[in-house]
Amino acid sequence: MSNRIEDLEVYNLSEAFGDRIWFLVAKWDYFAKDTLGKQIARSADSIGANIAEGFGRYHYKENKNFCYFSRGSVIETKGWLKKANTRNLISDEDYQSLLKELETIHIKLNIYIKFIGKGNA
Repeated sequence: MSNRIEDLEVYNLSEAFGDRIWFLVAKWDYFAKDTLGKQIARSADSIGANIAEGFGRYHYKENKNFCYFSRGSVIETKGWLKKANTRNLISDEDYQSLLKELETIHIKLNIYIKFIGKGNA
């Protein structure tokens, strides 16, 4: 396993997802940004942030714990996406596309969690 977070695919996918959410929310009106927007941006950014923090920890058990936090943020973000779609802040097309991206991150995160602690991870 590499010792560079940038070589971890699930991290790169989660960072790109967080950026996509950020730029989407930036177009919303003040009220939407201040309420749902802040929440979804934080939960989306938390996915990659927790993967990175865990990656930087000394012991693999700590790394796994932070990945569990990240997985929780994936689920939280799904909930915020549903609210954003229901409240007509994102189109059905964007909702489905973002949900698909999030599902890919979720699957790859689960694979990464299983890998942590095996060998020199």
